[in-house]
Amino acid sequence: MTELINQLKAAVGAANVLTEGDLSAWEQDWRKRSQGKALAVVRPANAGEVAQVVKACAAAGTSIVPQGGNTGLVVGSIPDDSGRQVVLSLQRMNAVREIDGDNLTMTVESGCILQTLQDAAERAGFLFPLSLAAEGSCTIGGNLSTNAGGTQVVRYGNARELCLGLEVVTAQGEIWDGLTGLRKDNTGYDLRDLYIGSEGTLGIITAATMKLYPLPAAALTAWAAVPSMEDAVRLLGLAHRHLGAGLTGFEVMGQFALSLVAKHFKQLRVPLYQQAPFCVLLETSDHESEAHARVQFERLLETAMEEGCVTDAVVAENLAQAHQLWHIRESIPLAQVEEGANIKHDISIPVSAIPQFCEATDALLAKAIPGVRLVNFGHLGDGNLHYNVQAPEGIDAAQFLAEQEDNVNTVVYDSVRNFGGSISAEHGVGSLKVEKLEDHKSPVALGLMRAVKRALDPANTMNPGRVVRI
Repeated sequence: MTELINQLKAAVGAANVLTEGDLSAWEQDWRKRSQGKALAVVRPANAGEVAQVVKACAAAGTSIVPQGGNTGLVVGSIPDDSGRQVVLSLQRMNAVREIDGDNLTMTVESGCILQTLQDAAERAGFLFPLSLAAEGSCTIGGNLSTNAGGTQVVRYGNARELCLGLEVVTAQGEIWDGLTGLRKDNTGYDLRDLYIGSEGTLGIITAATMKLYPLPAAALTAWAAVPSMEDAVRLLGLAHRHLGAGLTGFEVMGQFALSLVAKHFKQLRVPLYQQAPFCVLLETSDHESEAHARVQFERLLETAMEEGCVTDAVVAENLAQAHQLWHIRESIPLAQVEEGANIKHDISIPVSAIPQFCEATDALLAKAIPGVRLVNFGHLGDGNLHYNVQAPEGIDAAQFLAEQEDNVNTVVYDSVRNFGGSISAEHGVGSLKVEKLEDHKSPVALGLMRAVKRALDPANTMNPGRVVRI
């Protein structure tokens, strides 16, 4: 491997090929559940250097694990424990190349931090709407590789819907320049959509052209207590009717999930959660005025209270209060960490079936594991739940994880299938769900996926063992 290391150093500079010292930032996953061992961590500065790295690794028969901010939750961006894989970190490729205001697009490199995109767009007078809890550390390349969702999917769609073009280094080390800002280009197969969501298994996204939107004149946030999940779905329907395209966010949070935030982050002062089994966080944006937005919002909440699907509500009076409410929602995963290791699920269900799914699955888990605690929250507006399972009170969390994870996953994923859902909504498949995918994806779909993988990466050097196995 000495010859390969020398070639990598020649391609990107010796200082950007790391082989010694503490490499845990690249070798350990965000949840600290898995630790791999890399042959080297390579940090290219541009697509040309990425291409050189890919060609050298391909010639040596060495597989590559592309990595952005390493904030993923499905162990898809760290090396295995063989010590023979190269981690290709894209963090040096972090430039905002261009903002085209007339075309409402921005072109950015894949290692650009998501929050940097948001800030650059805002400074130019535009909105880049992709927003999620890890936005201060995740990268746009990682967001695209997993087709990330976040809190505004109900209005703007997932990362795929926000992307117009890509620059990709193929498994053969060729550079495809598809950085078009076109909204219409009907010239054959949609290669862009093929690479988005592929988790680095088909090639390496090095840059992207993303959509921008006009900044809204006003954005308002409300927090509502609802008597049941059925009422949360009813409130969603009312919000669609009253707010139309102005509805940008609709999050549901179970009482136990919010109680963990109140327990571990007392300074956040969680509102209304003790009054109802669920709370909903709504956001609307308005291109007319704050007064217009507030009138619509208040009419929605008045109607919801009259119909009984909301028992109480608060509307943020200013931006600071709105940020405080969103901070509570985004603190749920951190509160779970404080409570102890847990079993995470990122699932999607047709919105109309979510109440029945929760009722049925809650009952199955309660029967199988007396005292089990369910941390149910997520993006109800697009049918995406983070249906997480915490150990019963007094049970060692690590022991619970080791003994119950497979059983819990089987119960949850079987129920997801029964209700016509997906076992991965926005986090990807990675290595954690690759075996489960065999049971929950049709043989025809798996066959097509394998055919695509073999066609684009016949040597299986691009992030092998993730998404689909060949």
